[in-house]
Amino acid sequence: MEDREDFSKKIQDLIFTNHAIFEMRRRGLNRKDVMRIASRPQQAFEVRPGRMVFQSKMQEGDKEFLLRVFIDVDRNPAEIVTAYKTSKINKYWRNTT
Repeated sequence: MEDREDFSKKIQDLIFTNHAIFEMRRRGLNRKDVMRIASRPQQAFEVRPGRMVFQSKMQEGDKEFLLRVFIDVDRNPAEIVTAYKTSKINKYWRNTT
């Protein structure tokens, strides 16, 4: 797994696809949180060639969740494809040893 800073440096420009905007609105996510994760994720890794997931743990009240942002990095500008939050942190969090 590459350092999360390396991934963020690869992204010079970033746009939201129509799908991402629709899904973020439907899921009650705001651009500020999504952009924060895209620029400074706690974790980032490739899910398939050209597509990466950037994710960070967040707190909402007394509940912790994971905000996951999927970005196609193989184009310029890079495209935020979708984003969602989940309480299934253990399923998606990658522990590094």
